[in-house]
Amino acid sequence: MQTVLIVIHLLIVVALITVVLLQRSEGGALGMGGGAGGFFTGRGQANALTRTTAILATLFFMTSLGLTILSTLTHSKKSIFETPVAAPASQQNAPAQPKGTVLDQLKQMEQNKASSAPQAPEPVPAPPRSQ
Repeated sequence: MQTVLIVIHLLIVVALITVVLLQRSEGGALGMGGGAGGFFTGRGQANALTRTTAILATLFFMTSLGLTILSTLTHSKKSIFETPVAAPASQQNAPAQPKGTVLDQLKQMEQNKASSAPQAPEPVPAPPRSQ
């Protein structure tokens, strides 16, 4: 269902972009105002394009809301950080993997790094300068 709605959404997006680009510019933005001739020059065509733009924009918002609702309904309530990590089959015979969630494993890795980090040597004082 979600894939079908995404395809419809993309078709609406392409149609909306096309209709907006077909419309005649009425401003002088960047010196490229609507010239004397255009693809649609009559007022009737402009009304049709404006109406089509409004309809496509409404459909765009409806499909956007539909996709949002579908994603919240199918959304898993758990975070990926709260689920335990399963070891791949190739590592089943490997040494014991840390247990717990991803956050627990990251904390354990930080503790291991802090405990195994070499101690910094004491700084040697500089010899006195002779003048």
